[in-house]
Amino acid sequence: MKKSGILNRHLAGGLAHLGHTDLAVVCDAGLPIPDGPLVVDLAFRAGVPRFAEVLHGILDEIVVEGASAAAEVRTHNPETTALLDGLFPELETIPHEEFKARTRRARLVVRTGEVTPYSNVLLQCGVFY
Repeated sequence: MKKSGILNRHLAGGLAHLGHTDLAVVCDAGLPIPDGPLVVDLAFRAGVPRFAEVLHGILDEIVVEGASAAAEVRTHNPETTALLDGLFPELETIPHEEFKARTRRARLVVRTGEVTPYSNVLLQCGVFY
């Protein structure tokens, strides 16, 4: 049994399958998830687990070379805006409809229990060397 890091076997396995330029989404409980990507649903109850907690745990495990979020987060969710701007100084913002369309190209979607609007991020994986 693992003693640290991500213990959820489905999430740990999904992250291990990601390679350079692959896309992964960390999303709130309400984002429509398309058919195609592997989905790891961590949602337990409204608000559990939180988007920020899951995102930090994932960022401890993978290399990210770019991130995108829905532009609407800036006007509807100051807490998530501050989190994403702090983690990704070059955060790309795009219309929410385009964000949802891009999720179709993701290899992995991680659904949290977050229930605040636009708490979603699309991560482009990098390499560690």
